[in-house]
Amino acid sequence: MGIRYYAYAFDADLAQQAVDDPHSILSSDPLADAWGLEPHASVSVATFEQVSPKRDMLYLDKAWSALQSLTRSGPGSPAAGSCYRMFEGNVTMHVMGWDWDPWVRTILPEEVPAIRDDLCAIDEDQARTWARTWRSRHDELRYVLDYLTRAQEFVEALATDGRGMVYLIG
Repeated sequence: MGIRYYAYAFDADLAQQAVDDPHSILSSDPLADAWGLEPHASVSVATFEQVSPKRDMLYLDKAWSALQSLTRSGPGSPAAGSCYRMFEGNVTMHVMGWDWDPWVRTILPEEVPAIRDDLCAIDEDQARTWARTWRSRHDELRYVLDYLTRAQEFVEALATDGRGMVYLIG
């Protein structure tokens, strides 16, 4: 199935809960939420329509690693830094890669505006320049740009609503 990225928004009054127990903010079956599956079913038909409202959940599929590279500060990167926190992290692999521990991070409502500002400053031209140094083909760039737009819209809504997020890479 592969390692994917899921983020769930939370209201400011749940910030301490999100810090103390980030898993309490996450869904128990994020892939089902993202793909429109019946949660925890061993057999289900995917609608490929996200179940959770877009203001409450961000699904970045496997584009998270490209977005992580795009937002990491360094040569060839358009990012200044804050937005990298939204993608930073990696799973801890076990026994020949068949099992892993996910990466989970809480981003508090007060951290979101800086992340939004940095992320929304990345435009298509900057992403194309970055893609020349990354292992990207044209179709992969379209894929990354689509998910970049989704991430930008998600953090814009979080900042507008004064919300935070918990994300999981796993």
